[in-house]
Amino acid sequence: MSAAGAKRDSSFIPHPSSFSAWPHRLALATAICTIPLLFIGGLVTSKGAGLAVPDWPTTFGYNPFLYPWSKMVGNIFYEHSHRLVASAVGFLTILLAIALWFREPERWLRVLGATALALVVIQGVIGGLRVVLLEQTLAVVHACLAQAFFALTVSLALFTSRGWRERPGKLTVDDAGRLQRLGILTVGLIYIQIVFGAVLRHTGAMLDMHLVFAFLASLHVILVGLRVFRRHLDQAFLFRPALWLGGFLIIQLGLGLGAYLGKFVMTLPVTLTVLLRTGHVVVGALMLAVSLVVTLRSFGLLAERGPAGREIPIPIAMESGPGRASA
Repeated sequence: MSAAGAKRDSSFIPHPSSFSAWPHRLALATAICTIPLLFIGGLVTSKGAGLAVPDWPTTFGYNPFLYPWSKMVGNIFYEHSHRLVASAVGFLTILLAIALWFREPERWLRVLGATALALVVIQGVIGGLRVVLLEQTLAVVHACLAQAFFALTVSLALFTSRGWRERPGKLTVDDAGRLQRLGILTVGLIYIQIVFGAVLRHTGAMLDMHLVFAFLASLHVILVGLRVFRRHLDQAFLFRPALWLGGFLIIQLGLGLGAYLGKFVMTLPVTLTVLLRTGHVVVGALMLAVSLVVTLRSFGLLAERGPAGREIPIPIAMESGPGRASA
């Protein structure tokens, strides 16, 4: 319907005076810097470089920040670079949590910032223990938490943006609830598929489950796109990320097919195989993040039309605007 019959709910009054740019800048920087971290982490796994540096938190006995560049050769380069970029992301997360704590009036956003900080600390410890204990399961957990952390930083970048703070009243539409439920299911399926993908990459097992959930996730991405394109075509806040999500799906299917052929069917050049597998991981993370953006925006900007055109309230924390929740 595009937005035929949609109506604005004027009950939401934005409070631009409470907006602080620093939390958003830091959340955006953290999310952006996490992308190369995911890429390098994928390279480490694809090249089998996870144990190239056998000690932690040191690097061959050196302070990791003072390890000589001349010694960063072969797989040591990939593993040590991964640690350095992870440290940079951790530092940004600390700054983000501090900025949210002191500049953010919404308590639930401060909690999310603290959660991101706790998650990045846990992620670092798990990565180190994987090296020290030589435990493959920790590598799988490390990969899954990395994707969850990226999704959380993207959410924080969205919630702290001026566009989210100063968003107008919600549009009341007939299918808001359907889109919201479909969005939640899509995010969940993509993440489950990522989990089975991590198991497959690190252990070689669960190929069948990975393919099943890849099919289910792809199907739901298509369903989300069809619903947005048919009924919300003039709502750019949904149309644009849905369009990106569809584009990422096409790329992901191509990368996944190439990675499958290279691993199980034919012999491909090593560099091409590494790039296909690593790209598959990164694009999967981008799909998770963009599907989450579509879902969060559907909750934050759409409301279900009830009987006789009455809006059905959706009691979720993100519905409170600046100044609505207790600081």
